[in-house]
Amino acid sequence: MEFKKGYLYHVYNQENKRQEIFFNKENYLLFLKKIETYILPYADVLSWCLMPNHFHLLILVNEIELYSDLHVVTRNYSLNARSLNNSIAIMLRSYTRAINHQEKRSGSLFRESTKTECVNCFKGVKLSFSQSDISLYNLISEKQYPQICFNYIHDNPVKAGLVRDKIDWEFSSAMDYFSLRYGGLVNKKIAKEYVDF
Repeated sequence: MEFKKGYLYHVYNQENKRQEIFFNKENYLLFLKKIETYILPYADVLSWCLMPNHFHLLILVNEIELYSDLHVVTRNYSLNARSLNNSIAIMLRSYTRAINHQEKRSGSLFRESTKTECVNCFKGVKLSFSQSDISLYNLISEKQYPQICFNYIHDNPVKAGLVRDKIDWEFSSAMDYFSLRYGGLVNKKIAKEYVDF
């Protein structure tokens, strides 16, 4: 993953074998806490959705690398840098350890590579839409793609048949945007610069 400061990214990953990664409400809440701990120091979260076997984040990168506290090394001080990439990897490993302990399992939980798509790094993107087995290609403008990605993330539970309306899925930021919950994870002020809600 290569992040650039000041750009929007769709970040997502899923379980290795498309099995569950969230087994109960506490698991979802734990993962949200980990997003807060490992992602918010680097980025503003504009939207998120946790599905039973995968997750989606739309983030605006503010920092690519941060320095941790000073560590004393034989009278010299050194700074330890951590990148957003490393922080995401640590978040996923930390969550995996918790789930492996809970479920009495071992091994990796997530796919090896977390996927990232820059949402506003380019002038256009070709997207494939399938309708009756016919693929249509449209050129999406830089201003349209953030909105498409924002909507896609929130519509995920509806498309998966988990709920009828996106505001009915508890583990998504859609409820925050419809003022049905006042969560602190999303930055609605920044989101307003990129999407309509």
